[in-house]
Amino acid sequence: MESILGLLRVRVKRGINLAVRDVRSSDPYVVIRMGKQKLKTRVIKKDVNPHWNEDLTLSVADPNLPVQLIVYDHDLFTKDDKMGEAEFDIRPFIETLKMNLEGLPNGTVITRIQPSRQNCLSEDSCIIYSDGKVVQDLFLRLKNVECGELEIQLQWITLPSTRGF
Repeated sequence: MESILGLLRVRVKRGINLAVRDVRSSDPYVVIRMGKQKLKTRVIKKDVNPHWNEDLTLSVADPNLPVQLIVYDHDLFTKDDKMGEAEFDIRPFIETLKMNLEGLPNGTVITRIQPSRQNCLSEDSCIIYSDGKVVQDLFLRLKNVECGELEIQLQWITLPSTRGF
């Protein structure tokens, strides 16, 4: 088994202007995948601007693997409909964690990642030093769908037993 670097806490904050998949609305939930791991949020009924504010925690062994998010519309009797997907690269976040950031003022922006064809960002994503932790806020534009974005936040959890960086 690969040794784990640590845990990536993905806070799935909210969906913005998600696609309508039922009559007037959707019952969205988010599935996060990284390698063989798969986690999902709860379903929020009839809301195309849902607020999950839910933490899903992935164990990271290979930081080169992208994290995929897929939004689904929960249906009772039929297969859940896909409402778009996005993926992001955690390497810039991991690189930041390797820096010695002790003593930085709270709220310092360490790195800013700009939207490009290579990523799903809908606006600049900042990696920030906040309360002694490194956090990254991302607004992801969903692909393969007519509309919708997800707002998420990354935070790293170092386990006492992990090798770290």
